[in-house]
Amino acid sequence: MKHTIEFLQWKYSVSDIDIKHIDHSFITEYEFYLRSVRKCANNTAVKYIKNFKKIIKICISNGWLDKDPFADYKSKIREVERDYLTQEEVQDIYSKVFATERLNQVKDIFVFSCFTGLTYIDVKNLTVSNISMGIDGGKWIFTHRQKTETASRIPLLPIPEELILKYANHPQCINEDKLLPVLSNQKMNSYLKEIADVCGIKKDLTFHIARHTFATTVTLTNGVPMESVSKMLGHKNIRTTQHYAKVLDRKVSEDMDLLKSKLSNFKGRNVSNGTNL
Repeated sequence: MKHTIEFLQWKYSVSDIDIKHIDHSFITEYEFYLRSVRKCANNTAVKYIKNFKKIIKICISNGWLDKDPFADYKSKIREVERDYLTQEEVQDIYSKVFATERLNQVKDIFVFSCFTGLTYIDVKNLTVSNISMGIDGGKWIFTHRQKTETASRIPLLPIPEELILKYANHPQCINEDKLLPVLSNQKMNSYLKEIADVCGIKKDLTFHIARHTFATTVTLTNGVPMESVSKMLGHKNIRTTQHYAKVLDRKVSEDMDLLKSKLSNFKGRNVSNGTNL
C-alpha cells in the first residue's frame, strides 16, 4: 500500500485513484517505478506487483472492474543462488572460541539454526515447552513457523541439544521464558559478519544462511530424503524445499561412485545372442 500511494504521487500527483482507471498501462508504469525509482530487484518488484494483482482480483470478483488489467501482463521470478556453508565452514565456526561473550553467544545460536533449520524468529520464539519426546523416544522440537503457521517437527541432533543445555540457566532464558538467549536480528547479523571475518569465510554471512545450510549441507548432502527435509522445514510444498536446498556436486559424485561400485560387479548375458554384456 505504501509503495502504491508513493507511485500515485510520483506519477499522477494524487494520493488515491478510482479503481476504474487501473489499466495495463498503470501496471507497467507501476513496475517501472518499482524497478527504477525504488530500485527494487527483479524478484522484489514481481512480488509487489503480484500482491497488487490480488487486490485487482477482489475488485473483479465484486464487479468493480469489467476488464482485467493483468490480462496481457507477464512477469517471471528469477532463480536466485542461495548461499550456504560447507561442512568445513560450519565446523570452523562451531569450533572457534571468541574473545567476547556476545560473539560466542551469536555463534551458538547460529550453529543451533544450522542443525535445526529454524529461521531467526522461530528460534527466538522457542520456549522449553517446545521440546518434547518424539516418536523415537528422543527429544524433538515441536513448533509452528511464524511465517506460514505450518507445523514443524525436528528431531534434536547432538549439537543443538548440547547448546540448549549450555544456556538452560542463562538469565535471559529464565527471565523471558526462552529456550535460547537470542539477540535482535540486526545485532545477530552484524555480529555474524564479524564471525565470518575471524573465521576467514568470504560469504555474506546472515542468519538465514543457517536455514539453507541445514537444508543443503546438513541433511540432503548426508542422504536425508527431500520429503523429510521439507517436513522439518515446515514447507507446505516440496517445490519450496527444492529452492532452498541444492544437491551438491559432492553428493552427486558419491551417488555415482556407489553406482560404479555396483556396476563393476555386474555381469550378464545378452539374451538374444548369448554374448557377454
